[in-house]
Amino acid sequence: MARTCVEICAGAGGQALGLEYAKFEPAALLEIERIACETLRLNRPAWNVIEGDVRQFSGMPYEGADLLAGGVPCPPFSIAGKQLGAADERDLFPEALRLVEEIKPRAVMLENVRGFLGAVFEDYRLELKNRLNDLGYECDWRLLNASDFGVSQLRPRVVIVALRKDEWKHFHWPQVEEDNPKSVGEVLYPLMKARGWRGAAKWKKMADDIAPTVVGGSKKHGGPDLGPTRAKKAWATLGVCGKGVADAPPDRDFVGMPRLTVPMVSLLQGFPLEWKFAGRKTAAYRQVGNAFPPPVAAAVAGRIHAALDAADIEEESRRSVA
Repeated sequence: MARTCVEICAGAGGQALGLEYAKFEPAALLEIERIACETLRLNRPAWNVIEGDVRQFSGMPYEGADLLAGGVPCPPFSIAGKQLGAADERDLFPEALRLVEEIKPRAVMLENVRGFLGAVFEDYRLELKNRLNDLGYECDWRLLNASDFGVSQLRPRVVIVALRKDEWKHFHWPQVEEDNPKSVGEVLYPLMKARGWRGAAKWKKMADDIAPTVVGGSKKHGGPDLGPTRAKKAWATLGVCGKGVADAPPDRDFVGMPRLTVPMVSLLQGFPLEWKFAGRKTAAYRQVGNAFPPPVAAAVAGRIHAALDAADIEEESRRSVA
């Protein structure tokens, strides 16, 4: 049974894909970046993609949707920024709470960076929990590593889940997969050898671990690369040059450490190869790097779907007895 969802800050579709895998159908997907909206429409023309600011978005037309989801901006909580939290103009948790009040969904799913769990934000988290409680929800959060759900990189993200108080007992966090994800070499080997690179097999053996966390980069700071100096060193141990993103895989006679292409990075982020990104290389890479890995979103959303199913079954049983 498909259930409806409204997603804010949808980006290039990482969470939306996960929700789709978990059998949620989007009533609306809101995203402020034009290029990300183009990506969503390119891959799913039937989706109701709305380009706009969440501050001007009304949830009232979508009242009664099963799920409100979103990846609210991370800079207010990121250790790479100033960690201003509520004092940061990019903090959109208040808007998410407003939409919870307007839509009255049965469940809420929001994701953010690991910094959200920092001691400096303890009061902020308590206030968020209290506001959701006042609106009739129980909530909790977990730090989930993408590598625990089949994604070939670590990528720790905080996922916040809330359900109506009478339905919360049915929700259980997803279990970690028993097997480790594939190595970078295993995932990317078919693309690395696509142009006949003679060193591809040797490179595959070297790239025998999962990737460091893929970063999205900032519009304020140049073109795409694979992160700060520490990250570039970690990529180098896998035989990858992190100083930029390539336009194409290595050619037959390439010598040295290859750079990743956008499709390669998207695979490491958990996207299917057929998912395309609008825009030129830098814009496409930033969309990939800022995305929520679809398999992680699917794992959590699947548990939310199961909880709502269980609550419906319980309600039907109660009515039949009455």
